[in-house]
Amino acid sequence: MKNRIIVEANSEYIPAQSNPVKEEYFFSYNIKIINNSNQRAKLLSRYWHITDGLGNSEDIHGPGVVGKTPKIRPGESFSYTSFCPIKTPIGSMEGSFRLVNEDKSEFEVEVKKFKLIAHQIFN
Repeated sequence: MKNRIIVEANSEYIPAQSNPVKEEYFFSYNIKIINNSNQRAKLLSRYWHITDGLGNSEDIHGPGVVGKTPKIRPGESFSYTSFCPIKTPIGSMEGSFRLVNEDKSEFEVEVKKFKLIAHQIFN
């Protein structure tokens, strides 16, 4: 089942919310969870491991995403956007989602590492 749920992730630097002088770099990230299985899956919780360019990391655990615990039907997807501040212009995020399918079995879906890069800093 877990190989049939796919997660796509991308990020974008938000210069208007950032303040490099104060070491505040603000990123948005968009997540798309695609259900390629033959069962409905409900998202229960999330886990994020966020690392800045100096190797400092933070772990975030919580229920649902953006206040929701969506049920994703077979062949459908759920997308959301959230935000992440870090203290350096470069960092990364990775993690997982915990879901449950119709037969009540819970499983984890990995979110592969993706980069947080403040492109505008280097232009």
